[in-house]
Amino acid sequence: MCLDVGETLVDETRVADTWAEVLGVTRLTFSAAFGAVLARGGLHREAFELLGGRDWERHLPEFAEAYGAFRQNDLYPDTLPTLDALRGRGYRLAIVANQPSQRTAELRALGVHADVMAMSDEMGLHKPDPAFFTRALELMGDPDPAEVAYVGDRVDNDVRPSAAAGMRAVWLRRGPWGVIEQSVPPEAVLVVDSLEELVERIESVWAAQVVT
Repeated sequence: MCLDVGETLVDETRVADTWAEVLGVTRLTFSAAFGAVLARGGLHREAFELLGGRDWERHLPEFAEAYGAFRQNDLYPDTLPTLDALRGRGYRLAIVANQPSQRTAELRALGVHADVMAMSDEMGLHKPDPAFFTRALELMGDPDPAEVAYVGDRVDNDVRPSAAAGMRAVWLRRGPWGVIEQSVPPEAVLVVDSLEELVERIESVWAAQVVT
């Protein structure tokens, strides 16, 4: 079982709030711009351009300082119980996601443990690049991809590319992408609204047909 981080294990509300603060706009304004961009199928970085921040990358150091490390209350309430439940059922766990390298140590410090944990900046590869998923499988010991479920909130970054890699794609429908994307992708073998629901329905993942 391989899981994403943002909006899967970690609630990214504080990310949006911090960017609003750094850019000097209200939280509502930033959230509205972000949602508008996603709704029209744009890239999330376009929200910065919509707010007049075409050179937004120069604010990255300021954002990083203001945001700091992951905090305990950034974890979704079902994160730790779900990991414990899956581990109790005999699942080996991997956490591989698009995140800065320091998030690995931060997650471990919050009690998030997995057999494999790696962030994109450590790997030098980012989703949805197929090489990201190839490397993730390598880190897991090169299992048969069909024996691995990849759980994530984004259809574009998680569901479709993990399915293309031969994994069993599970769409966790929460967070901005889960709300805005209404069509269930055929590649998803399971769609859930929480990690708690994932635990309840995990057996159906292995009964479903993999679509690549």
